[in-house]
Amino acid sequence: MSTVKFKNSLLENLDIEIIKRLRLRSITFELGHEIEFPANPIDNLFFLEEGMASMTTTFQDGSQVEVGMFGYEGVIGVSALMGTKRSLNRVYTQIAGHGYSCPIEVARREFSLGGSFQSHALRYVQTQLVQTAQSTGCNAKHDAEQRLARWLLLCADRVHSVTYKLSQDFLSHMLGSSRPTVSITAGILKEKGLIEYSRGTIHILDVAGLEKISCECYHIIKDHLDNCAQFDSGITR
Repeated sequence: MSTVKFKNSLLENLDIEIIKRLRLRSITFELGHEIEFPANPIDNLFFLEEGMASMTTTFQDGSQVEVGMFGYEGVIGVSALMGTKRSLNRVYTQIAGHGYSCPIEVARREFSLGGSFQSHALRYVQTQLVQTAQSTGCNAKHDAEQRLARWLLLCADRVHSVTYKLSQDFLSHMLGSSRPTVSITAGILKEKGLIEYSRGTIHILDVAGLEKISCECYHIIKDHLDNCAQFDSGITR
């Protein structure tokens, strides 16, 4: 395990020799930072230490729906380790932060060695699959209030804070709803004393209350993000 203290869970579980071979470079992610765009080459992997990014599917009319969320627990661009050369989705920063980048060719070489980097990367792929499947079902099955509660809670978990900056435009993209719908739904949560929302800043006042409003998808996704090894037989470091 690395002797360097990382906040990113994947990096924290790697030996120092692997960390050195990855040639990590510190990077700052501003709000709205474009990390991947459909059809653009994937040149780097990104490991968030702080902040949060969303992966969205973009439709012909320009609308977007979130299909994945990235925080401190994993890596952005992992599909490139399995042969993908160009991004299939848009990935951009929803909450500003910082982390590390790694050249994709360097990462592919390390992945091909079959050691702990490969094991942890594949484990995170499993987590992404669960998150994407659950989010897709959630968008189709649950109402706007449940989905907004779920999303706000997941954001708070990823940034370790009940207060963070987030615009209504971003929220509407993430939930696949119109901005007026998001505004009305956020207003309902505010009236119930669950959140405060002012000038682009969300403050969760009652986490337990928000969990009651949220659908079961919140805990399913949270459990997999918090513990990627939930269904593993163990990983050799």
